[in-house]
Amino acid sequence: MRVAITRPQADGERSATTLRAHGHEVLLAPLMRVEPITADLSGAWSAIVVTSANAPGAIADHPARTALLALPVFAVGERSAAAARAAGFANVATAGGDVHDLVMLIAARHRDTMPLLYLAGEDRAADLVGELARHDIKAEMRVVYRAVTTHFPPALIDALRAGTVDAVLHYSKRSAENYVAGARAAGIERDALAVRHLCLSAQVAAPLQGAGARRVAVAKHPEEAALIELLGGSGG
Repeated sequence: MRVAITRPQADGERSATTLRAHGHEVLLAPLMRVEPITADLSGAWSAIVVTSANAPGAIADHPARTALLALPVFAVGERSAAAARAAGFANVATAGGDVHDLVMLIAARHRDTMPLLYLAGEDRAADLVGELARHDIKAEMRVVYRAVTTHFPPALIDALRAGTVDAVLHYSKRSAENYVAGARAAGIERDALAVRHLCLSAQVAAPLQGAGARRVAVAKHPEEAALIELLGGSGG
């Protein structure tokens, strides 16, 4: 199948490698780019928490990075855990892929009285700090990156008009919203909504369904492997 990926470039390339290994053709069409945000990361922290693969790399040039690398990391899933290790963190614990699993992991293992440092993006789907507080675990959030919307790529416009895209993979609500808005601005909303849309969660699917897309499928679990499995199905 020919699959379009609208994730930021680095994430899209990693996903493309996996999809090509499954025999699919990939059209990389980023609708966002990730930019680091300077944040004050000073303080006495017990561990670091990440819910996105973008977070560890966002502090690559931060003056506090060396000190932070000595801390353990709690990662929401395999992708964010791999990004943490690639960034130089050695002690990384991995949850099952969603925030609830991450909170349960931290609650089971965290025994330090010092707060956790949550390295977050500007847009977040859940209140992790609040969830941890319900377990009497202190955490402080620092926003270290943002996702900036980019224009609908010409290659994606041409492919949708020609009907040569079999499916579009959507990993976040923000990217799905960008897809709908970008298609509308490019004057190809009908073609863009007609293809199969495979979404990481019901929340991701909502903007597409709200815009009128009918061939929408949601992964059984919020993990890329479950999303890719949908390519073998008939779709919505």
